[in-house]
Order: sequence, then structure tokens, then C-alpha cells
Amino acid sequence: MQIRNAMEIVVRENLAEILQQREKYGVEDVCTCERCQLDAMAMTLNKLPPRYVVCNQGEVYVRIAELDQQFKVDTLFAVLNALRTVHANPHH
Repeated sequence: MQIRNAMEIVVRENLAEILQQREKYGVEDVCTCERCQLDAMAMTLNKLPPRYVVCNQGEVYVRIAELDQQFKVDTLFAVLNALRTVHANPHH
């Protein structure tokens, strides 16, 4: 078993959703290279509270929390802000 920040899963999924529907989220001009995606993920994870889990059951807890509308909005907002920040200051 390992300790893992389950928020990584949530952020990665939200990032993928936003990048697939960039026009819907108003970020059609952001870079989608791996470096920019990882920078956005790191920035987002630094803004959100961690959810550490030891086994798959802990990940279920985070998935249940995703059903909460405010949790979803906070996560999407953090990812969008990170994407915009990385777009304004890319490292490549």
C-alpha cells in the first residue's frame, strides 16, 4: 500500500475535461503540452486541501465528495485559474 493524495485524481480528471472542452470554459488558447499541464496540476494541488488515502476505499471518499456541487466548483475554479496563470507565464 502507498499513501497518495487522491486530489491528484480529481484534478487530473478536471484538467482533462477542461482541455477537451476548452471553448466551453473560455480557455481555448491555453497550451496543452505536458509541461504546461503538469505546471497547472501542481499549482492547482497547492491551492486545494490534500486528501491523503492509503487504499482504494479512501478514493471512494473523495469520489463521494465530488458529488458535492461546491467541491466540484472549487476544483474547477482552481484548475481554470492555474491554466490561466501558466498560460500567462509558460516555462517552455
